[in-house]
Amino acid sequence: MKHTFMSAKSLLCPISPLRVGEATARLTGLLAAALIGVYALTGAGAIMLALAIDYGMRAGTRWRHSPLSWLAARLVRVLRLPDRPIDQAPKLFAARVGMLFALASGILTLLHPPSGLVVALALMGFALLESVLNICVGCLVYSYLMLPLFTKREDV
Repeated sequence: MKHTFMSAKSLLCPISPLRVGEATARLTGLLAAALIGVYALTGAGAIMLALAIDYGMRAGTRWRHSPLSWLAARLVRVLRLPDRPIDQAPKLFAARVGMLFALASGILTLLHPPSGLVVALALMGFALLESVLNICVGCLVYSYLMLPLFTKREDV
């Protein structure tokens, strides 16, 4: 079995013809991280459940914006940030994963608060990687986990 390392430029992400604004997506991630910070300070699990709903709205519903992405889009416009169109599919995949993390954190907060906090802080790390460093953890997961699991191997 041959293993090769994928560079950041060779990562394979789900692709769609739909586009989202890069600045809007990154600012949405920053707002999500800020909400998780508020949760970490207060322990209010309802914040994580509300964030799960927001991620769920971004994960492929008919609504054009979730509350956080709507706010981010307005801030991008007011701050006059360049909002280069990028592929929406990796963001949808990441939103679905984010929804699961936020939901798990909210439920775990009710059952075992320290576990809920750990899951929330992991999600916060992913959101900060996206917003600050433009590193899409969804693309990494898709490339290294999902793609190998669901792609036929020809070299076997």
